[in-house]
Amino acid sequence: MTDRAMAALPISLGSGPFAVATRSLAKRFGSVRALDGLDLQVPEGAVYVLVGPNGAGKSTLIRTLMGLTRYQAGTVDVLGRDPVDRGAEVRARIGYVPEDHRVGYAWMTVGRWLEHHAAYHPSWDAEYARQLRARYDIDPGQKCHTLSKGQSRRVQLVAALAHRPSLLLLDEPTDGLDHVVRDETLSIMSEHLADSPTTIVISTHRVYEVERLVDHVGLLSKGRLLGQLPRDELHGGLLRYWADVPEGWMGPGELSGTVVRRSGSDRAIEWTVWGDREAVTRGLSRAGAAVREVAPVSVDEAAVALLSGREGS
Repeated sequence: MTDRAMAALPISLGSGPFAVATRSLAKRFGSVRALDGLDLQVPEGAVYVLVGPNGAGKSTLIRTLMGLTRYQAGTVDVLGRDPVDRGAEVRARIGYVPEDHRVGYAWMTVGRWLEHHAAYHPSWDAEYARQLRARYDIDPGQKCHTLSKGQSRRVQLVAALAHRPSLLLLDEPTDGLDHVVRDETLSIMSEHLADSPTTIVISTHRVYEVERLVDHVGLLSKGRLLGQLPRDELHGGLLRYWADVPEGWMGPGELSGTVVRRSGSDRAIEWTVWGDREAVTRGLSRAGAAVREVAPVSVDEAAVALLSGREGS
């Protein structure tokens, strides 16, 4: 993607209120900039999906918000507190699903581990935990070391949700789950949002799975935020254009928008463009293209196009 394509995306989400906000956040691991001047803004009550390739810094960011990784520059505000200075207090109000699937100690049963986890969360709802265990078909007597990857993830989701936290930080929450359990998890999340309004940050490669929940999107690459914006703004600003073009068509000399993905044939194009719909359509038409269709793209398609696009107009 060109710098121009990156610059086309908005970064600021206004003045808040924000459940999570970072300013110029930086973290290095040796010579690697895991987080590079990050200005994250997660509005209160939002379901914010954080998208980026492996190594983009997503897990480092979530661990930093939890106070588990110490940052080196900038500021972090999570629910009005710095997680470094007031980590235990912050974590008590967060439901966390880590990238790692490990649960408890080998000698622990699942039920014992959940009891241990509940002790750190004064708002733990034992009846809700029981309901979630039943829906996930979790045996509280099973030893933690015998859990499969999918079973461990289900236990982690119960632990994250059962205290009805103010903030959920979910790092690849559906990883290891089969299709049936993934669908059940999305149903549980929808019901949870209706019964216990909360802010959710989801880091995932499977954007299509959580798309129906998402209302804000952040794009992360090499520790830098390429853009963050409401879903409706993404749908309105990034559109796919299908057009018939004359043989030998060279494209518009200038276009009021940024082409983030180009495909098509000699006589037809399919372009994904960030910009005003009327201005882009007018520019294509003036250049000799007959625009046949214009349509929004899904959040998943938008993320792929914006993160992998290589051409700018």
